[in-house]
Amino acid sequence: MSNVDFKTRLQNWLPKLVLSPSLVLVLVFVYGFIAFSVYLSFTDSRLLPSYGLVGWENYSKLWRLSHWKTSLTNMGIFSVLYIGICTCIGLCLAIFLDQKIRAEGVLRTIYLYPMALSFIVTGTAWKWFLDPSIGLENVLQSWGWASFEFDWIKDRDYAIYTVVLAAVWQTSGFVMAMFLAGLRGIDNEILKAAQMDGASNWNLYRRIIIPQLRPAFLSAFVILSHLAIKTFDLVIALTGGGPGRATELPATFMYSYTFSRNQMGIGAASATIMLMTIAAIMIPYLYAELREKN
Repeated sequence: MSNVDFKTRLQNWLPKLVLSPSLVLVLVFVYGFIAFSVYLSFTDSRLLPSYGLVGWENYSKLWRLSHWKTSLTNMGIFSVLYIGICTCIGLCLAIFLDQKIRAEGVLRTIYLYPMALSFIVTGTAWKWFLDPSIGLENVLQSWGWASFEFDWIKDRDYAIYTVVLAAVWQTSGFVMAMFLAGLRGIDNEILKAAQMDGASNWNLYRRIIIPQLRPAFLSAFVILSHLAIKTFDLVIALTGGGPGRATELPATFMYSYTFSRNQMGIGAASATIMLMTIAAIMIPYLYAELREKN
């Protein structure tokens, strides 16, 4: 074999050799454990994994549990508000920054900063801020506004909205960045032509700019949906799932039944349903993206 052939083969195989350990780790510790969790959902596992198959029994038990239905209701409220508010705020911030204002770089950094924090940090900070004994309510009352009350975090009817507030605060800047990239990618010639034809700014955004942001809207929806379904650490740090079960979500339900109640089979069944929900969102999106590229 000549030196040229050897170098060519080495160049072809080197990337594969470098990536193969990571690929193996991903296959084993991500997809392997996903498959194992799905398998456990069909077993009688409790405190430890068991291999006695029980068919769909865990799924049947799961859908009879009021706690599971409560977590799904909470997830519905959280997801709709979280996705809707993040999208609106992100779009408005992107339009604001797209006006070529001064200090755009500073403002963009400020808006994006919360995304650099972990959800644990965000949940802990908002817990301090919303706690009536040490947070906003206590501060304003100490300043003389004795009638001010803001105890949502301890109210069963409003606690879920505190989770929405914290999640929106953290993620809106990321959504803004997605929309800002979309706005900067629109052809200015189209906008100039519309302005020459007498289009107002309102019609410019309504008929030309926002329709061309469809890919950004779709991407934001997919990412926010994924984050909403798997939200766990934010809830644990902020409310712990309480008061009562007012802020319990499927992820906290899964953790509780798997590690606290020693019902690993039911916990695995709930995790599998979460996985299927995420797949139902991701697969059509990926299919549409690949179809457009082809």
